[in-house]
Amino acid sequence: MTDAIVVEGVHKRYGAKRALDGLDLAVARSTVHAVLGPNGAGKTTAVRVLATLLRPDGGRAQVAGYDVRRQAGRVRSRIGLLGQRAAVDERLGGRQNLEMFGRLYHLGARRAGVRADELLERFGLADTDRKAVAAYSGGMRRLDLAASLITDPEVLFLDEPTTGLDPRGRAEVWAAVRSLVGGGTTVLLTTQYLEEADQLADRISLIDGGRVAAEGTADELKARVGGDRIDVVVRDAAELDRAAGLLPGGTVLDRDRRLAGAPAGDRMVALTRTVRAPAEAGIEAEDVAVRRPTLDEVFLTLTGHRTDEAEAAA
Repeated sequence: MTDAIVVEGVHKRYGAKRALDGLDLAVARSTVHAVLGPNGAGKTTAVRVLATLLRPDGGRAQVAGYDVRRQAGRVRSRIGLLGQRAAVDERLGGRQNLEMFGRLYHLGARRAGVRADELLERFGLADTDRKAVAAYSGGMRRLDLAASLITDPEVLFLDEPTTGLDPRGRAEVWAAVRSLVGGGTTVLLTTQYLEEADQLADRISLIDGGRVAAEGTADELKARVGGDRIDVVVRDAAELDRAAGLLPGGTVLDRDRRLAGAPAGDRMVALTRTVRAPAEAGIEAEDVAVRRPTLDEVFLTLTGHRTDEAEAAA
């Protein structure tokens, strides 16, 4: 199976700033590949290069088997792009927007109308076809996604597609993405939501400084920071250091959350011991849990700083 996207040593500079610094990436067909990284890591620049909106300064990139520099027109006819800002016209209805996009892609009036109806039905927007998009509430992003699919693309670029959506809206977009991949579409996803990558991605690339710092499945990346962890949340913050002393080596403290965490080793043994130990030491624990490492912990371990989501929450 050939890859839908191949990137080899791609460079892109903005003046003295290196946005991409030898980026390498391979995305298998009919998969979701997520790209995570802090602000300025090069995520959006990579998408713009692959979508032929920017010319790389060096290296090679292919999308759907075509070179993004020498065969840009062929690439454009096989891709869809959902950017961070809405592309639909809020004054028009859903069907009008989709028909407009169809005509811009030279589908012809009849085919554009048929395709608009198909996409409105697919995204659960058939009953809003004539209502102005400004009144759609959370459905606008689904319409945006529908517009990016007007030509039934082989490869779809999603650049932070759920930013600003409530949990229900995010879940609706996730369901739509899963359906697309099930139908054979390849998706390259940039996101600031760690949960989104965990939920959707077959593989994840962690980008830092314009190049890939680590890559693998979510489970493979989490395994690189030591497997399962055991967390203890104490009721009295003054007891946190004592509670930490009851845990194995490699303890990390989060004083704001009154939490001490450490590598778990054997899940059941660690849980059994840690449930008993605070009580035996006279420490009241609000919670004891064994969990997998988070993607943010992976990113912090591998790059020395947090992802966008964690930085925004800090």
